Order: sequence, then structure tokens, then C-alpha cells
Amino acid sequence: MKKKYRMIHDENLCIGCQACSVACRSENKVPDDVFRLQVRVKTEGVFPDLRMDMKRHSCVMCEDTPCVTVCPTGASFKTEDGLVQVDPKLCVSCKYCIVACPYEARFINPVTKNADKCTFCYSNRVSKGQDPACVTVCPTDALVFGDINDNTSEVYKKAKESTLVYPKAHLGTKPKLAFVPNKKGVSYE
Repeated sequence: MKKKYRMIHDENLCIGCQACSVACRSENKVPDDVFRLQVRVKTEGVFPDLRMDMKRHSCVMCEDTPCVTVCPTGASFKTEDGLVQVDPKLCVSCKYCIVACPYEARFINPVTKNADKCTFCYSNRVSKGQDPACVTVCPTDALVFGDINDNTSEVYKKAKESTLVYPKAHLGTKPKLAFVPNKKGVSYE
């Protein structure tokens, strides 16, 4: 059976330390002033009744990919495993994929001048049987990655025990990045 990768970000375990973002920068040589992933911290409420939400912002690896559909050169493509990538040799920096991405996850790399984004470290780690860099450094295990079709995998187990939310699910892009929503802090019901 073909692998079906999934990443889950548990907002209840995330502490906003940015280790994932630093690991991504180091692993993928991401230039200053741009990012492939960030954890954005949103604080709500009034002291002492505060709630801090840690939201991962990166490519969500859509199954139905608007960025791939609009790419005129085939630079934006999906691997056999369904992960969205950019071939820098084919990219002409037209920015169609940037405009098409409803997650604002793409950018022009200031060094290469090509479209760039999170790749789940596909070519340098996942294709070699390793987890993405962000997952390996997370001190609280807030990130889980693997083959959702493998019922012995950690990502399968996490998906079974958790209520998952998919970003902008109403768009029908079918993201491979899911979230376990934050249940800590102030309740706004």
C-alpha cells in the first residue's frame, strides 16, 4: 500500500519555543527574512484569565493542490507519496503558486529567486526514512509525522485518539497537516 503522510500539530502540547522553526532554517538553509514554518502565538483574554494559542503556519500539503494546478512549468508538483514540492530548475518565479495558495505558505526565496515553502523535508529526510527536522527537535512531542495508513505508526495512533481539525477545511483542499485544537486556558463559550 502506498504511503499517505500526515503531520499532526497538537496545540495543547506546543509551548511556542520555535525549535521547529530553527531546525527548519538550519536543515533547509532558509534565508533570513523568510520562513518555511513558524509557530505564531496568539494571546487572548485579560490577566489572569489568559489563553495562549500556538498555531503552526506552514504549507499544509494539500491533496487537491491549487498551487500545482496553476503552475505553468510543472515546477510545483506532488511526489508519489502526495507531498507538494517545488523543482527550482523549472521555477520561473511567476508567483502564480503564491497567489493560488490559500494558506499564505509560499514565498520567493531571496537567494534562489524561486518559489519556496515547507517541504516536510521530503528530499533530505523523509525520502530517506527519517522524520522532518521540525518533528525531531520538538521538546514536547507536539509534532507527530508518519504514514497514516500504518496502524502501528504514532501518527495513526494520535489521529485515532484525538479530534483533528484541518485548516480551512471548507475550501476542500484536503490538507495533510492537521491540528489538535487547544483546550487549555479561558473558555469562550
